[in-house]
Amino acid sequence: MADNDFKYIIQDISNIYIGARSTYGELAENEDLAHKLREVIVRIFLKEVAEDTTPENHLFYLKKDSASYRVMKKMRVRFRMSVWEEADGKKRKKSGYVNRDYTLDEVLDSEELQQKKDTIVVEEMRVSKLGLASVVV
Repeated sequence: MADNDFKYIIQDISNIYIGARSTYGELAENEDLAHKLREVIVRIFLKEVAEDTTPENHLFYLKKDSASYRVMKKMRVRFRMSVWEEADGKKRKKSGYVNRDYTLDEVLDSEELQQKKDTIVVEEMRVSKLGLASVVV
């Protein structure tokens, strides 16, 4: 899997989809990204993390008392992740990755996801445009 597979920016009417392997430095420089979201990255995220940090890395080391958490919560950020699940013989016949959307709080509050963070593939970060509009930068 090439590293560029998860480096993209796509928008629709209500959301902005960002590939989770893009660094915040790359996103801050990208003219295709909404100006307000670039400002959030520069003024809030880059104050707390390094420029080469990706949303994938930021997610698992995020603290609930940080400004980044409060802004992500306000922007209604969701993450598309593939999580390895073992076969149980009933519901799951074979072991494998299961792809699903998670809210920010689901990831931060889940002990299971925190323990599996080395095997989880975070694919994208989805930002609600309505949530982004409510952020004051």
